Amino acid sequence: MERMNNNKKNDTQVMILKKQYTISGFESSEYLQRLAYFINNKYEEVKSLELYKTLDMESKNILLAINLADEYLKLKGKNENTKADYERQADEIGSLRREILDYRTKLETIIKERDMLKEKLVEEQKKVVKLETELNVQKKQK
Repeated sequence: MERMNNNKKNDTQVMILKKQYTISGFESSEYLQRLAYFINNKYEEVKSLELYKTLDMESKNILLAINLADEYLKLKGKNENTKADYERQADEIGSLRREILDYRTKLETIIKERDMLKEKLVEEQKKVVKLETELNVQKKQK
């Protein structure tokens, strides 16, 4: 629910089913007006049902309450599914991040090995050049 910035109770005049009510709460006036609007819309929705015309007032109120509860529970279920999806995705992201870190570590290790092998290759090439030079010198001396 939308809370007002101050923790002061808010009294708001609303129209529900063409009758004025005062709703009190810590929510904003706009939120309390939206509640009344939602109830009025749900009432109009229920009132349009063929069955509605044949019911007594108590049954009409129960039908309205059932429809409100139905919408609430469906939205609550959607919210729970969304939370579960979010948690699943957060877990997957965490797993992917760990995997990326593992690959980064492996890549750094491979790069170090490559650099060491390059250095070793350069050293070996220097040895080859040195040996070739010595061999050429020996050939010239003979």
